[in-house]
Amino acid sequence: MSSEGKVVCVTGASGFIATWLVKELLQRGYTVRASVRDPCDPKKTNHLRVLHGAEERLHLYKANLLEDGSFDEIVDGCDCVFHTASPFVNDSDPVDPQAELLDPAVKGTLNVLASCKKASVAKVIVTSSLAAVIVNTKPKSPGFIFDETSFSDPQFCEQIKLWYVLSKTLAEEAAWKFSKEHGINLITINPGMVMGPLLQPTLNTSSAAILNLIDGTPTFPNVTIGWVDVRDVAMAHVLAFESPSANSRYCLVEAVAHYSDLLKIIHELYPHLKLADKCADDNPFPPAFQVSREKAKSLGVEYRPLKASMKDTIESLREKGFVTF
Repeated sequence: MSSEGKVVCVTGASGFIATWLVKELLQRGYTVRASVRDPCDPKKTNHLRVLHGAEERLHLYKANLLEDGSFDEIVDGCDCVFHTASPFVNDSDPVDPQAELLDPAVKGTLNVLASCKKASVAKVIVTSSLAAVIVNTKPKSPGFIFDETSFSDPQFCEQIKLWYVLSKTLAEEAAWKFSKEHGINLITINPGMVMGPLLQPTLNTSSAAILNLIDGTPTFPNVTIGWVDVRDVAMAHVLAFESPSANSRYCLVEAVAHYSDLLKIIHELYPHLKLADKCADDNPFPPAFQVSREKAKSLGVEYRPLKASMKDTIESLREKGFVTF
C-alpha cells in the first residue's frame, strides 16, 4: 500500500504505544492526525513534535473521549483510524472504577466509532489487550493455548474486581457489536504487557512494572502474563492497516513469563543490580500458558526476543532518569 496522500488518525497519541505508532506512520510517509487531551501541554506533545516528519505531516487535535462528536472533525477524511486512547492502571481497586476506567474505555470507544461511521472511515483499528482474551474460569496450564477466538468473561472480571481487564473486555465487546451493526471494518490488536524503550517523557504503567523490579522495591508480583515489545505492537497496527486481508483480532505475545522469570533475565543482563527478591504473596506461582502466534505471523509480525526487549527497556528507563545504577 502506498502511503502517498493518505491520512490517518491516532487517538491518545501521547501514550506509550501510540507514540511509537505515530513514529512508524510518519516514517512511512503518512499524514497523521493525532488527538491528545491538551495540545498545549509540552509534556504530552513535545516528544511527538520532534519525530521525523512531524513538522510536515503531524497535526495535533484536542479531543475528549467522553464528549459526543469530539472526534468528528479529526477523523473526517481519514483512510484509517487507530483508536489507542484508553486508561491503563495496574491498581485493581481504583476509587471509582466506572469513572476512571469503564466509561473512558467503553463510551470513549463508542464515541470514536460513531465519528468513524459518520465519516465513512474505511478501516478502524482498536488497541485492545490480551486482558480481553485470557481472563476467564478456564484452567490455565502449560498446554493450554489461547487464540483470537478466546474472550475474557466480564462477570468473572467484575466478581474478582479486575477493573482494567473488565474495561478492555467491555470496550472490545461494544466495539464488535457497533461495528457489526453499522458495517465498520474493525480490527483489534490484543497485546500482552508491553515493554520496550520509552519515547514519551512520563512513566507509563507497563514500564513502571519493570522499574519496580530494579528500583529497590522488595517484592515482585505473583503473576504470569504474556509480554511483547512496543515496537512490534506499533508495527502490527501498521501491518493491519496496510494488509487488505487483515481481519478481526490479533493476539501479540512474544513470551509468557512469570515475574520471577523476568528477574532471572535481568540478573543475567545486570548481575550487579539489587533486585526484588520476595514474591508479593505465598501462593503458588500461576503456571505458564500459551498464546497462539499463527494469526500474528500471517500478518507479518516478527517479534524481538524478550531478553532484548528487557535490556532496551531498562536502558531507556536509565536514559530518562527513572533509575540510576
